[in-house]
Parts: sequence; structure tokens; C-alpha cells
Amino acid sequence: MNLAQRIAINFYKTKINALAIISPKKAAEYAFKIFCTPYSGKPFRPEPTNFLEAQKVSIDFEGLTIRGWHWQPKEPNGKKILIAHGFDSFSYRFEKYIQPLLKSGFEVFAFDAPGHGISDGKTINALLYSEVMIKINNMFGNLYGIMAHSIGGLAASLAAEHLPALQKLILIAPAVETTTAIDGFIKFLGLGNDIKQELTSYIVDFSQKPITYFATSSAVKKITTSTLWLHDTEDRICTFEDVKPVIALHLPHIEFYLTTGLGHSKIYREGKTVKKIIDFLKK
Repeated sequence: MNLAQRIAINFYKTKINALAIISPKKAAEYAFKIFCTPYSGKPFRPEPTNFLEAQKVSIDFEGLTIRGWHWQPKEPNGKKILIAHGFDSFSYRFEKYIQPLLKSGFEVFAFDAPGHGISDGKTINALLYSEVMIKINNMFGNLYGIMAHSIGGLAASLAAEHLPALQKLILIAPAVETTTAIDGFIKFLGLGNDIKQELTSYIVDFSQKPITYFATSSAVKKITTSTLWLHDTEDRICTFEDVKPVIALHLPHIEFYLTTGLGHSKIYREGKTVKKIIDFLKK
């Protein structure tokens, strides 16, 4: 952690604790904003060749323009795939999936999430992201499959309940339990349990849903969509400990693909992972 990051963390910690003295609700609201804000911002990134060749598309969502890309295969199989990146990420990172999907006949869509990449906004949360996915489905025609990483995986599992035509769901290192993410956030900023409780209550009030709703572990129980769940046993962001209870359920519609040593992000860049995903979509 560099000096600038330490200064920022101390600033957030001090401000949240100061707000908590005046108004616990205001402190929770500010903490939630930080929790949902990508820490890298939106720096300029060169557009990869595959993206330069794509058709530029966009949707309007709650006053924001969500921008993306659309690829048509030379020999279409009539099936649409949506690629959804994770937190503090962007669609370019999934460049290596474009050509394999197109060669397999899939029509491909990829959008930068709100607050990420070239899309509008400054923050993202799983509920908002899931609603964006549903709107993409409704605007461009029924999706055959969604391939999603990290918070994108949680959002996709929430969206799947509302997408009856969806046939394939690919969850790459999904955010399994929001409670775990909150614990990590509180620990990272060095905040107390009182702030944690206020933040949890704020999320419940904000969404009008129990905190347990925001869990891939809960969402996958509500769907029967054929699902491939890929996870690394050494993932430090979305921990494998949270995955174990889901594996123990032996849900018939979920196939697990486990790796070791790739962590949270390298897993989707691995060649064997790409092949596994393409094979799953084709069968």
C-alpha cells in the first residue's frame, strides 16, 4: 500500500467516524458510497483490436448511458452471449473470449458497468448491475448465456431469476456473500462493528431486500438455469470458504470447475478456463 492509499484510507475512516457521531445513517450512506465506488477511477485505456472492430452500442439506464460493443459471427448459431466484468474492471479484459465465441457462432455483447470503463456513473452495486443486464436482454433480444466475473457474477445470478429464456449462466469467481464483502470493507478501513451494523441496515433499507438476498449462494437456489461456476481455491477476494456450502448442496443445475493458484483474476485469463467456458456454451 503506497502513501497516497494510506492517506485516502485514513481520510475515509476519519470522515465516516465523524459522521457517525452526528448521524449514524449519514455515516452509513457515505460508507456505502465508498463501498460501491471503483478505486481506480476511469483512466484512459487503449481500445483492443477486437473492440475497434465491434459495433458500438449503448442503453440509457436511470439517466446514465451504459456503453458497450456488439459482434456478429460469420456463421451465426442464433445465440446471444453477454460478457459482464467485475468490480473496478472493464470489458477490454475479456478480449481473448471474443474470437473463440465468434468462431463458435455466438453473437457477443459486452458492456462496461455503470461507474466503469467508458460508461457513465461513479458507483455500482449488484442490484443496479442486475437491472442493467435485464434491460440489455430486453433491448437486444433474449440472451442465451451470460458470462460474468466477481460482482458481475452476483448480478448475473440475481438477473437470471427474471430471464426465463436464459439457458446458460457462467459465474467466474462470483461474489458469493455480500456479508463477507462488507466484513472485508470494514476491516480494510479499520472501522468498528457499529459502522458495520449501520452499513448493513442502510443496504437493507436502500434496497428493500434482506442482506441475504445479495448472495450468489442464495440466488442460484432460485433458478434452474444450467450453470458453470468457476472458482479458485486460493481466491482472496471472493473466498472459497463461501463456496464450499454451495458445493455441498449438490444442486443438479450447477457444474463446478475449481482451480488452485490462479486467484480472483487470473482464473478468467487462463487458456484452460477459456476452453472450458466455450465448451460449456457449445454443449
